[in-house]
Amino acid sequence: MPLKFTGDFVVKLSREEVYDFLTDPARFAPLLPEYQGMIFEDPRNFTVKVNVGVSYIKGTAEVKMVLEQADRPMLALYKAQGKLPGGGASVTAGFDLADSPWGTTVSWTGEAQVFGKLASLGGGLLEPLAKKNIQKLIDSLRAALGGPAASDG
Repeated sequence: MPLKFTGDFVVKLSREEVYDFLTDPARFAPLLPEYQGMIFEDPRNFTVKVNVGVSYIKGTAEVKMVLEQADRPMLALYKAQGKLPGGGASVTAGFDLADSPWGTTVSWTGEAQVFGKLASLGGGLLEPLAKKNIQKLIDSLRAALGGPAASDG
């Protein structure tokens, strides 16, 4: 069963500034929860390493990310495949940017599918853990972009 999340927030920066931040792995990847490092291949392809842990399955995940769609300054869409201890994951994360009277509205969506032993053992733990980590990421993005720390969604 895929885990789906959506939300939005407003920052004072222009769409171009927000887009440039969101499409620069060196700037946003370190904001990922449990970030350990990154291997940069080119501006659209990179691999991030993050610590993961559900129940007694713990370790480092290698997540290959691709900037699948890039429409400056309106849209950035990432697709990712991860190798996790006890399984794997497929992730999609998108950011739609729109002008607002206060700067830029960032509407985000995310979907994750976890496979293997991790999915069966993690069971009911996966969704709350994913929600908590996504909230951490969104709060970090908001702070890095100069938005308020509290989240709308």
